[in-house]
Amino acid sequence: MSQNKNPKLLIIISSPSGAGKTSVCKKILENNKGISISISDTTRPARNNEVDGIDYNFISSIEFDERIKKNLYIEYAKVFNNYYGSQKKNIIKLFNEGKDVLFDIDWQGAKQLRESNYSKILSIFIVPPSKEAIYERLKFRTEKSGGNNQDIENRMKQFEIEMSHKDEYDFIVMNDDFETCVKRIESIILDERKKN
Repeated sequence: MSQNKNPKLLIIISSPSGAGKTSVCKKILENNKGISISISDTTRPARNNEVDGIDYNFISSIEFDERIKKNLYIEYAKVFNNYYGSQKKNIIKLFNEGKDVLFDIDWQGAKQLRESNYSKILSIFIVPPSKEAIYERLKFRTEKSGGNNQDIENRMKQFEIEMSHKDEYDFIVMNDDFETCVKRIESIILDERKKN
């Protein structure tokens, strides 16, 4: 993806599963009209509360493979046996609308974005107050969505792997209080915008 004369920000937000990343991203988007989310393609089925084209673009594995072959993704990753990816054309469209683009993605996708030729990238990793807090959040979320204990176990196994990548990010923000976490990230974004 090529640079432009007044480049907008690519804002990457990652965290271990259950650390509140998606809720934080939704609040940031609600508070900041100059930021739009990159809606990822995914091969996983939609959860009960998710809407196609708003939360994700839900597509088949075959369709995802075709898009990989055509080099349509700026980043993609396999997470819990499902693929997630961000199409280049969607990001360009948002830039043309004058928006900074927010990515709610894991460390694999973040690494690919950092290795792209785009220079204005801000990466933030959200950490939970403790591993126990993650377990409790995942348990609550799983019970609410009708999942099972295997889902929790799989995500807890990934916790250490995800946490091991936190130092690759520009900023690490603790989510022990939701509003404080959101304000801290908004302050980081504001400071980054002021640099150019």
